Amino acid sequence: MIEIFILSLIQGVTEFLPISSSSHLVIASEYLKNEKNLSIDVSLHIGSFLAVLVYFYKDVLNFYKNKILFVKIIIASIPVMLCGIILIETNYIEKIRNIEMIAWTTIIFGILLFVSDKFKLEKNIENNFSFKSAIFIGILQILSLIPGVSRSGIAITAARLLKFGRVDSAKISFLISIPILGAVSIYGLKNIFFSESLFDAKMNFSAIIFAFIFSLITIKFFLKYLNKFSLNIFVYYRVLLGLILMIIAYS
Repeated sequence: MIEIFILSLIQGVTEFLPISSSSHLVIASEYLKNEKNLSIDVSLHIGSFLAVLVYFYKDVLNFYKNKILFVKIIIASIPVMLCGIILIETNYIEKIRNIEMIAWTTIIFGILLFVSDKFKLEKNIENNFSFKSAIFIGILQILSLIPGVSRSGIAITAARLLKFGRVDSAKISFLISIPILGAVSIYGLKNIFFSESLFDAKMNFSAIIFAFIFSLITIKFFLKYLNKFSLNIFVYYRVLLGLILMIIAYS
């Protein structure tokens, strides 16, 4: 259970911060000597999915009135979902889940995040989130399938490159995560509900609950942080983590 708690904490904190949840989960699995369990990974994402639904419930309910925004969110999420399905079905995704890949992508996309955060803060989601913006962010999000890139990180980077404000960039990332996390949840639910082991079922539901709590807390404080500060702290963290991983990978 302690491993589930640790993995849930990592998922809840890193899913919505621009530091890559997948890379941290891979690293944790390696050092906790825990097999990479797909059903646990799915359960963790379900917890994050429920958290973003709860926090942004007003925006979700507003999708009924603002159907155009809903369509834009779907458009932005389609590229990464389609490519994700292909990678999973071909099992190619496991070939790129390694420490060397994580080390390089952590540093490279950390630097890209730094560059994008130097752009002006001119646009907001209410007035400037166009179909063109949605397509641009959606295409760049395909890169998040590579461990170490970070889904939220590349979405925020793309939005900042388009000159959206930091809070609005994060909000765009959160809203786009709804259909993406929802698709992951639906895809893996059958493995949870039809598990032959009662122990596995308990572990899965524990992962959902813990990940939900940590994700909710992270969303709340991350948005408050962006109201006052830049993204530099996450850039420094990514570069430092990447360098440490390189030492581990090539020593």
